[in-house]
Amino acid sequence: MSGYSQTKTIPEFFEEAPDTDSMEIWSAFWGILGGLRDRVLDRFELAPHASSAEFGHWTSGSFEGSLNTWSGPEAEWVVHSWIGNRSQGILDMNLQVWLGPQVDVPHLVLVFGTIPKVFHYSDLIARRELATDPGYMDRYYEPANPDFLEFRGDQRFTWSVSHGTYMRAVISPVGHSYTAERNDEVVDVLEERVTSRFDRWLGYVDAATPTDPALRPALADRDHFLREHIYRLDPMNALASKFMEPDMVERLIEARFGAAQLAEAARSPEERR
Repeated sequence: MSGYSQTKTIPEFFEEAPDTDSMEIWSAFWGILGGLRDRVLDRFELAPHASSAEFGHWTSGSFEGSLNTWSGPEAEWVVHSWIGNRSQGILDMNLQVWLGPQVDVPHLVLVFGTIPKVFHYSDLIARRELATDPGYMDRYYEPANPDFLEFRGDQRFTWSVSHGTYMRAVISPVGHSYTAERNDEVVDVLEERVTSRFDRWLGYVDAATPTDPALRPALADRDHFLREHIYRLDPMNALASKFMEPDMVERLIEARFGAAQLAEAARSPEERR
């Protein structure tokens, strides 16, 4: 597989490909994420957050989408959203769970997309510095290493390098980032992969021991910094800006990372304990 295929940008993929009806594959991937979202809502005490109420279904320029968020005492921020144009073949669908500081289990990120080839990214976002905390590495990342290596060797999938240096700094040693052909086999493989990752992550949550209350404010501050910057520096934002009204792009970014929820948390530091 050529290096160029691995480093091609999402706008390059999109500009080089013809418009492609993606309604069927959107339905398949959105259904997979919807099932996992339901499991999140069943497992955690969550309430819809008012800041995303206006984005249940939205349109702007030639793009449309849906953005729903929840917040609660264990899972501080949950995002389930999609954005794109289903007739042109550019789509981004994701489910993200940002945990509260009562535990230090990694956060969960699951992404499907079309460019119009299939794009997939998933990761366990670290809550500690992995290079200096081998115990944390062994607890949460070493068990996933065999699965990572097996997936990395699957010739049906091509590694996709993020062009955002910040995004590459965030990706963990077991992060998945791939493109693939659009077919039922690929959909089935990805459903199995994300379900396995979700099950492993939920097992980590269920087995977690509480963090020291004295350490929770600093952990929350780190989480909040990551949450905002991952969304603000997402390379997908540049593509969205080509097809959407600039004001809408900014409003959606703030709704996705939960600017209002972060402001609430800053006003109530005792909620971190």
